Amino acid sequence: MTSLRFLMMVLFTALCGAAPARAETAAGDKLPVVASFSIIGDLVRQVGGDRVSLTTIVGPEGDAHVYQPSPADGRKIAQARLIFVNGLDFEGWLQRLIDATKTHGLIVPLGNGVKPRSNEEGLDPHAWQDVSNVRVYVEEIRDALAGVDPAGAETYEDNARAYIDRLKALDEEIVKTLSAIPPERRRVVSTHDAFGYFSARYGVTFLAPQGVSTETEASAKDIARIIDDVKDHRAPAVFLENVSDPRLAKRIAAETGARLGGTLYSDALSGARGDGATYIDMMRHNVKELAKALAP
Repeated sequence: MTSLRFLMMVLFTALCGAAPARAETAAGDKLPVVASFSIIGDLVRQVGGDRVSLTTIVGPEGDAHVYQPSPADGRKIAQARLIFVNGLDFEGWLQRLIDATKTHGLIVPLGNGVKPRSNEEGLDPHAWQDVSNVRVYVEEIRDALAGVDPAGAETYEDNARAYIDRLKALDEEIVKTLSAIPPERRRVVSTHDAFGYFSARYGVTFLAPQGVSTETEASAKDIARIIDDVKDHRAPAVFLENVSDPRLAKRIAAETGARLGGTLYSDALSGARGDGATYIDMMRHNVKELAKALAP
């Protein structure tokens, strides 16, 4: 389908299904909100609770780097009062969708209070891999919800405060677990460069043949470089990712003799029955897999 045809379909769907944005949320109504992908969706759910009707565009196990939106996504955007996005060039397809729907909803890019990382490719959008950054996300979600639903401000404040307490405990737990691993063993391979914020906060070095986006395939030169690095630094483990093709990680493990570790959740949660169904579950799972693979 051409871009023009897609945009026309989105516009038609949005115009047919859109309801005009209201100045206030009527008593008993839930606030219609959209999250761009599953991790953001979970954070909005934690803060919004029963006062929001949440729709997530890129669901569990979905790769938001390469997602192809549908006309139904346009209708979701058009009907929302708030659209929560990660920003930092993560959802490259999203602005075109928003422009096509001409939504009256408020776009809320999260992470304005986060110090972004950057490299030769540009901004690294994976700020949620540092738990302290997610506390900033939660505060921004709280403020945006209260801004359009003042009657729920106290609820959003209470929910955010309780969740931030859990995030503080999680951050301390991760630091304690990984600090027990000798520094020289805290070196692993992942499929794409999604763990830079995690590395900076928690002291685990990640080598990755792909860049910060899964849109660009790793070149033969990139793969050869990683294989040499793994051999030179004796990285103990190579990890799969839930949003990436496992064949690349398996090849690196086979050619270096490094252990093939478990699956890390990088850009998406698992399904409801998986090990990473919520953000906190996801981070605990990743740390457990890392600690298991890196233990002497």
